Amino acid sequence: MPDLSQYFPITDPTIIFFVVLLIILFAPIIMGKLRIPHIIGMVLAGMAIGTHGLNILSRDASFELFGKVGMYYIMFLAALEMDMEGVKRAGKQMSFYGALTFLLPAMLTSWATHTLLGYPVSTSLLLGCLMASNTLVAYPIVGRYGLQRKPSVALSVGSSMISLFLALMMLAAMVGINQGDSGIGFWAIFAAKTVGLCVFLGLAIPRLTRWFLRRYSDAVMQFIFVLSMLFMSAVLSGLAGLEGITGAFIAGFIMNRYIPRLSPLMNRIEFIGNALFIPYFLIGVGMLINVRLLFTGSQIIWVAAVITLFGTLGKALAAYASSFFLRLPWSSGTMMFGLTSAHAAGAIAMVMIGLRMTTADGQPMIDDTLLNGVVLMILFSCIISTIVTDRAAQQIVFRDKEYAPRDHKKAEEKVLVPVKYPEYADRLMSLAFLMRNEKTTAPIVGLNVVYDDANAVQNQEEGRKLLDHLTRHAASVDVKMQTQVRIAANIANGIKHAFKEFQASEILIGMHMHPNNSNKFWGDFHQSLFNGLNCQIIMARLQQPLSTLRCIHVAVPSRAQYEPGFYRWLERLACMAGNLECRIVFHAREDTMEMITEFVHNCHPGVRAEYQVMSHWNEVPRLAASIADDHMFVVVTARKGTVSYKSAQEQLPYEIMQHFNGKSLMIIFPDQYGGTMDEMTFAQPQHTEERSAYELIREWFNKKLHHI
Repeated sequence: MPDLSQYFPITDPTIIFFVVLLIILFAPIIMGKLRIPHIIGMVLAGMAIGTHGLNILSRDASFELFGKVGMYYIMFLAALEMDMEGVKRAGKQMSFYGALTFLLPAMLTSWATHTLLGYPVSTSLLLGCLMASNTLVAYPIVGRYGLQRKPSVALSVGSSMISLFLALMMLAAMVGINQGDSGIGFWAIFAAKTVGLCVFLGLAIPRLTRWFLRRYSDAVMQFIFVLSMLFMSAVLSGLAGLEGITGAFIAGFIMNRYIPRLSPLMNRIEFIGNALFIPYFLIGVGMLINVRLLFTGSQIIWVAAVITLFGTLGKALAAYASSFFLRLPWSSGTMMFGLTSAHAAGAIAMVMIGLRMTTADGQPMIDDTLLNGVVLMILFSCIISTIVTDRAAQQIVFRDKEYAPRDHKKAEEKVLVPVKYPEYADRLMSLAFLMRNEKTTAPIVGLNVVYDDANAVQNQEEGRKLLDHLTRHAASVDVKMQTQVRIAANIANGIKHAFKEFQASEILIGMHMHPNNSNKFWGDFHQSLFNGLNCQIIMARLQQPLSTLRCIHVAVPSRAQYEPGFYRWLERLACMAGNLECRIVFHAREDTMEMITEFVHNCHPGVRAEYQVMSHWNEVPRLAASIADDHMFVVVTARKGTVSYKSAQEQLPYEIMQHFNGKSLMIIFPDQYGGTMDEMTFAQPQHTEERSAYELIREWFNKKLHHI
């Protein structure tokens, strides 16, 4: 038998990278079958191949480099994926629960590890800090049951952010104390540096981000810019005497607003991190663990049991106490406990920092036994969190079954997006992604219509290239897309025929402006479209990247609620505002505003909606004063002969060119005959009578006739 040990550990960089890729590929598959979180699979794989395991790989410089990047990436993504609107809506309740879910586990874990395990105070405080934070490992379970908007879930998400931030601040203070001074001067300087770092990053990053995203749309450049902001924050955090992961978390928190969750940029950030940086970091952590110590005695099991028991107990006490004081049902407390009891990547990142620290007598703060115990704690806590969250979700579904809204026929949603100009097509597709209902499975239809002339063949080829590019763009955010290049003698007719062939529900099209000629305001074929089709048509003029929009102003005509397509355009705008996490301000008459408010409150409670009464359509030009360059102005208009049409809308082209020139603009022609109120999916209060739009229109006309 040949001696294979001479070939290990592997030193060839190509083979090392190949082995790592195999682990990243197969660990999730194997762990998924065993119902174990993937993060544990990466750590266990690192334990197996490391020097303390089978000695297949040595922890070389690549693990140091990618490990550092992965550790920052974990904290950056944790902040980037936070639901900021949920935090703002229930700020006081979240602050209360966040403080409680930080303090109780921290105190109980610190006391238990110091008293029962005999660890020094500094090590006990570090473990308390570690158990005070948490990772939302079980959050996908909530989505499976459709409970994302429950108060208990929103509180759990917000409190996770608060507890993580407090844990990072506590960790940064411990690092500073470990390096020397701990007097009053240290705390004053520490507080000043922390505030100074937050203020500087809070002022610099938003301005740099808005400036860059407005000027550069290249996907690679945008991704590199985001990474630059991440590592700039980490570097400045280090210069301020804080840990780099603190700066990474602050950077993600600030950039949360500028990177929509449903955007290609967010998809790339998550993809690169989850595919390479974070797995590399986790495998490197596993290689530090001495797996042989697991078989030398029960000390590691005892350490893991104490940390898990008291840390989880603290999380449970905080959850149920908060549910009691906030007057939430017992099942909500169970949900809060389940979501906040898991510890994963953030805990590992903190342990890695603890490995560099020493106690007062010069001993390592984290030894091999404790490191192994923490890894077991992560495994146990993830299992506990998954089981408790699933059970709580079932309890909440059963509890609220009598309040569940009646099933509505799902509204058909298939958006047709005609495109021609490559420089504008990406923005138009991004708008379609943001306005799209997440639950729909229908694809977006990309259409390129070319004239039937001598250049038709060449234009067809260019159209195919453009649509291929848009297909890749859609795939980056996991959206299906159908495409067609169509030859037609008339562009408008080509779009109309494609609309019918694909059985689309609405059209989203770019709008070309001719400021010097009001007769050309609608373009060569736009007017033919909204006069020849009764479907919803959205015309958009996008002057800047959508991610930089801070507010959407919507002008709604009187009696708009009587149009059959009222809830379709309202749904699209609410989805857009929710995905961008920006304000949306509705300007409408009081009776129309009641319907808008009711819909937004019931269907999109997380949207930052404001309502301003506009008594007459002639007030539209006055809105120009409140619309900044980073705002969007949306006009809901109507076709002639419809209920909400008024002669003042004839002046719309002149008013837009005079008062809204240079602004991002959207003009919506609602459905006229398709899509009634019953076809839309939304939760109406039980006391609301559900009637079709035609019945409402008929009732309105009857009232008018009665008055006459």
